[in-house]
Amino acid sequence: MTTTLITGANKGLGKETARALIAEGHTVWLGARDETRGAAAAEELGARFVQLDVTDDASVAAALEAIRIAGTGLDVLVNNAGIAHRGEGAAEALDGPSVLQVLDTNVAGVVRVTEAALPLLEESSNPVIVNVSSALGSFWATHEPTRPASHFVSLVYGSSKAAVSMLTVQYAKAHPRVRVNAVEPGITATELGGGDPGSHPGRPASVSAQIVARMATIGSDGPTGTFQEDDGELGW
Repeated sequence: MTTTLITGANKGLGKETARALIAEGHTVWLGARDETRGAAAAEELGARFVQLDVTDDASVAAALEAIRIAGTGLDVLVNNAGIAHRGEGAAEALDGPSVLQVLDTNVAGVVRVTEAALPLLEESSNPVIVNVSSALGSFWATHEPTRPASHFVSLVYGSSKAAVSMLTVQYAKAHPRVRVNAVEPGITATELGGGDPGSHPGRPASVSAQIVARMATIGSDGPTGTFQEDDGELGW
C-alpha cells in the first residue's frame, strides 16, 4: 500500500489529487491548516487527516511525527499548498508583507515539509516528491509567445514558482534515490488568489489533478529533476 501526504488538500487541486490517488489505492494523509475543513474533507474522501500549516515549523514537525507514530510509512509527498495575494482589482499585492507571505508559503513551505518528510521517505522502496509549480515560473514558457504564461504578468507568484522549480532540481540532485519532479497543473479554476472558483478562468481541478496524480504514481525508474505537464516535459 502506497502512503501519500498532500499539503493544502482540503479543497481545490489538493483535494482532487487526494481523490484521484485514493482511487488508485493510495492511503492518503490530507494535510490542511484548518482542522474543521480538513477533517471534513478527509472524511468525505476516505483519507486520513493531519493538521499541517506549511508556514509553521512546529506544525510541520508535529504532522510528520503523527504520520511516523501511525506507522503507515510515507512513500509520496505532494507539495501542493500555495497562495497568491490580490491587490487592487485583479492585480497582485506587491507590499512587503504580502510578498513575504507568498514566499513563505510557496517556497519556504516546500523546504519545511520536504525536510521533515525526508527521513520517512528514505525508508520507502519507491520515494516520490511532486512539487506543484506553474508555467508562470518557467523562463521558457514566459518567453514563448504560444504559451499563455507569456501574456500574463505574475511578479510574485511567478517568482515563487520559479524558486519551486529550482528546489525541484536541487532536491533531485541532493537525494538521487528519491524521484523529485515539478508539475504544471494547467490553468485551473480554484480559489487561488481570492474569490470563488467560478471567478477564475480554467478547467476543473479534477482535470488538473490528473497530471499531479500521474507523477505521484511513477516507479523507481521514473524521471527525476524534471518539469512535467499534460503533454510531457515542460521547458524550465
